[in-house]
Amino acid sequence: MADIAKFIEEIKGMTVVELNELVKALEEEFGVSAAAPVAVAAAPAAGAAAEAVEEKTEFTVKLKDIGAKKIEVIKAVREFTSLGLAEAKALVEGLGVIKEGVNKEEADKIAARMKEAGAEVTID
Repeated sequence: MADIAKFIEEIKGMTVVELNELVKALEEEFGVSAAAPVAVAAAPAAGAAAEAVEEKTEFTVKLKDIGAKKIEVIKAVREFTSLGLAEAKALVEGLGVIKEGVNKEEADKIAARMKEAGAEVTID
């Protein structure tokens, strides 16, 4: 173990150029590439990120802008919620969340209706 510790101390004292030369020499000596493990490690991470996106099944639809047709937007909000007129008006004026935990199809349906009413929404 003392040899390994001594070797590590020598590496710590090397410049970046010297380290690069050392890596190239090790690659040539042992017939390996230092870049291959990094590329292999990156591939599963990208796959995991893609799976995370695909697995999302619940969405939140939130008002971003109500546009010029406030009354139409309030009516549209009431179509998708069980809110009364006053509550729907408060939600619209506060740019609140229209619905949480909905599937992609319903979120898209709500977004389309809000767009038709003149509002903009975000789907998260």
